[in-house]
Amino acid sequence: MPATSGRRRAPAHYHGKPRRQPAGGQRMTNGQRPGNGQSGGGQPSRRPDDTRSQLEQALAAAAALPQSTADFTELGLDPRLVSALAARGIRVPFAIQARALPDAMAGRDVLGRAETGSGKTLAFGLPMLSRLAGLPGRVREKAPRGLILVPTRELAQQVAAVLTPLGRSLGVSVTTVYGGVPIGRQISRIAGGVDIVVATPGRLIDLLERRACTLTDIGITVLDEADHMADLGFLPSVTRILDATPAGGQRLLFSATLDRGVDTLVRSYLADPALHAVTPEIAAGSAAEHSLLVLDDGDKVAVAAEMASRPARTLFFVRTKHGADRLARQLDKAGVPAAAIHGDRTQGQRQRALDSFSAGHPRVLVATDVAARGIHVDGVELVVHFDPPNDHKDYLHRSGRTARAGATGLVVTLALRDQVREIQRLHAAAGVESARHHVTAGHPVVREIATTGTPVPPPPPVREARPRPAGAPPRARSRPGHSSRSTDRRASRRRPAA
Repeated sequence: MPATSGRRRAPAHYHGKPRRQPAGGQRMTNGQRPGNGQSGGGQPSRRPDDTRSQLEQALAAAAALPQSTADFTELGLDPRLVSALAARGIRVPFAIQARALPDAMAGRDVLGRAETGSGKTLAFGLPMLSRLAGLPGRVREKAPRGLILVPTRELAQQVAAVLTPLGRSLGVSVTTVYGGVPIGRQISRIAGGVDIVVATPGRLIDLLERRACTLTDIGITVLDEADHMADLGFLPSVTRILDATPAGGQRLLFSATLDRGVDTLVRSYLADPALHAVTPEIAAGSAAEHSLLVLDDGDKVAVAAEMASRPARTLFFVRTKHGADRLARQLDKAGVPAAAIHGDRTQGQRQRALDSFSAGHPRVLVATDVAARGIHVDGVELVVHFDPPNDHKDYLHRSGRTARAGATGLVVTLALRDQVREIQRLHAAAGVESARHHVTAGHPVVREIATTGTPVPPPPPVREARPRPAGAPPRARSRPGHSSRSTDRRASRRRPAA
């Protein structure tokens, strides 16, 4: 494991309580003795708001530290992983990776703050793979050694897609567990023994209740996008799962914010965590340009359709699932093919829509906030807030789908006149400056947006079936599950002898 001495660290650390006891044990907060409301030193215990403020200050200090220039080898990563990363064109660690890797590989609990698209999957995935590869013995049936909890099915698939090929280089296996698909296949994979499970909370609890999985061997637990899990109401399930893992295991929590109960998870489950953070790209002045287009309600769909006709990918965000379907239909009617994803779509429908959008056909995708964090598609140059987001954090999450990994992008918010003041406050809270324009369909600003962007390559040509020669016998029609060859054999047996 790499040495951790001599490296810069955040000037303040949250010294949380000792590791939480397993379910049924005595619960204490910050060294508080049961029943007296006093800390071990006789002073009143800190309020949650005070602790959150302390954590926020420490994370801000961590984000302000100089960027490390070390490469993966210098950070102490397993040489096999370094080679596997290089084979995929990954040679220089992102900021959150360079900051978090040494502590995570040394076995420390880690609290990381990083936005989606910052490279945090490898920040927790590489240490997990490296440490699990060094464990003796074989993994037991139904008993994984590593657990990654994520809020959505799409994110589970994406995390597994990143870690699975890297795990192969070390002999570490990865599987996914999420709802919306038959549970039997997931039970079979875990029953055969697997090193790492990437899971959504609800489906994992289903497996635990069926005794198809046990968490008694978990040595490393990751909570990815903990704030999103809080938004979706998953924290009770998350705490239930954490209580089922061994008290002495390593825990890594990554979240964009500490509110909505995330700070409670930190206080309850992380022991003296190392704090690592990177400044959000938007707040740091990323390559994304922000515009506020003020318009009348009757012009909204027409302006949206004109912008969506651009040759590059465009991502629209709306508040409701019905709004997503409605806008997709309206864009289709205006001659702009569009797909929609939201919580009511099946896993297959959502994945097909994402795959098609990633391929650029259609070039337009309409999504709800629930689906926002499951969208990780490169080359999205325009994000449109068709409906205003609920708050500045949702604005940042939506807008983070463009200008990723140093690319440029444009973020447009459509606002009715009575929404302008609210959206300006939201932009200020998000730390962005936006140019404001009053527009209608055909306005020069709208036309400029509609004609810019990197064109998506055309779809591959459809192979045309060659016409059959005149007088050729008709092809035999086979039933599902029966080949045409077997049909021909049966037909020859029925044919009378000459």
